[in-house]
Amino acid sequence: MTTTLRPTEPLQHHADGTRSRRYQVCVNSRPVGVTHLSTHPVFGPAVARIQELRIDAPDRGRGRGTVAALAAEEVARGWGCRRIEIAVPAGEAAGLRLVTALGYVQRNRGMEKQLGTTAPELPAGTRGRPLTEDEYGPWIARGKATYAQTWIDRGVPPEEARAKSEADHARLLPRGPASPGVLLSVLEHEGTPVGTLWVAIEEDRAYVYDVEADARFRGRGHGRSLMLLAEAQAVAAGKRVVGLNVFAGNTPAERLYDSLGYRPVLHSFYKELL
Repeated sequence: MTTTLRPTEPLQHHADGTRSRRYQVCVNSRPVGVTHLSTHPVFGPAVARIQELRIDAPDRGRGRGTVAALAAEEVARGWGCRRIEIAVPAGEAAGLRLVTALGYVQRNRGMEKQLGTTAPELPAGTRGRPLTEDEYGPWIARGKATYAQTWIDRGVPPEEARAKSEADHARLLPRGPASPGVLLSVLEHEGTPVGTLWVAIEEDRAYVYDVEADARFRGRGHGRSLMLLAEAQAVAAGKRVVGLNVFAGNTPAERLYDSLGYRPVLHSFYKELL
């Protein structure tokens, strides 16, 4: 039997500069699933994304998904892409096995925690306060550089990583510390600043975009205190879910989030197209 991709629409060109196309996955011309391939809105035309890959239930477990993913990679190569990315929900064990078997590398994972109605208390002598205007400049300069380096360390070319950092910060902080729904905080312990926190209050949850304990004071529990501050801010805003992203290989952060009850909801993978 032959598994192929059959386009179901012309190649789409979008206002953000990306292109995309939807396909049927076919076995001997019989439709057995769908896939949706696009280029990346930030990393540009050299990076493809598998936005959807679904095999109908009666045809699962027969290698259809594997062949369809490999065919999508060939399409991406034909588009001139050097890298391809895919995100898999945490509950889809078969999808996680598939991308791992095909050589995709996990880059990061989204995590969430369900909250109660009572805000957690910070340790004695510890408090949060708003980031000041004077503190904002050095904070965002450091944050942009660190964020870009995080992507560079995970295989993204430096120019693409820096462009992504600039674009993400511009989108999420359009008015700096006065951006709507944004809480930028400094954690103090006994009057000394020991870390910073960036929380966004979204429609259905709070989201931790950045949490950083000062390197001079690490190993003293301030990372945990920063996360407790984030949860307290979420509860105060009436949110019952906190989300965040953790990059693969950041073992201290992964252990911290696991210990606080955060659970994976989405795994993001990438693969170099040789």
